[in-house]
Amino acid sequence: MDWSSLIGLLVALLAILIGQSIEGGHISSLIQPAAFIIVLFGTFGAVLVQSNIPNFKAGILMLRNVFITPVDDRIELAKRVNQWSVYARKEGIFMLENYLKRETEPFIRKGLQLMIDGTPPDRIREICAIDVHFYEVHQRNAAKIWSAAGGYAPTIGILGAVLGLIHVMENLTDPTKLGGGIAIAFVATIYGVGLANLVFIPIANKLKNLISHEMMRREMLINAWVSIARGDHPKIVEERLQSYLH
Repeated sequence: MDWSSLIGLLVALLAILIGQSIEGGHISSLIQPAAFIIVLFGTFGAVLVQSNIPNFKAGILMLRNVFITPVDDRIELAKRVNQWSVYARKEGIFMLENYLKRETEPFIRKGLQLMIDGTPPDRIREICAIDVHFYEVHQRNAAKIWSAAGGYAPTIGILGAVLGLIHVMENLTDPTKLGGGIAIAFVATIYGVGLANLVFIPIANKLKNLISHEMMRREMLINAWVSIARGDHPKIVEERLQSYLH
């Protein structure tokens, strides 16, 4: 569990609720289902128009990584790479088949298989770099739905405010209905700005950081594979790995 994300969200919400109470307002006045539906579904509708269903679905699934951060396995992975390097040095690079059977991650299996097949170092880098490039493109396109939501939400909030004011104007002769329309108008703006700056944009930035972290991890693996395929001494391979661990 990534407690910083959870605590940050709770602190932001509490700040709004406590501030509302200090000013003498009622927290219940911030609960407007109509405004929430307009802003939330309007925002994601606009995002879906901009994106496509596969990217939208992938972006939604990435949300779990904001609160359950993937395990940073670089240290453990570096130890495995060092084992590959020493074993390849002693027994020959073609004998890495024993380690290939233990790996389950497709990208790692691909790199090991390229070394076992005797692929030249430069070709290993080229093939893996293409794989990493398209992985990054896919991940960033999925994460963009959250930054897009952060851009659309305030405007959709204003749209909700205008709809609320239209409701007010339609009921000027009935004072009992004026309060509800005005509440929807102002609360819709709060929802739009609040969701954008407290939820959508922070989520987008967190996902970008996680993607950058994974890219660095994959770059570490590529450089290690190239070094092993080139026949570098295990100590050299280990030194290069240490640069990524710091």
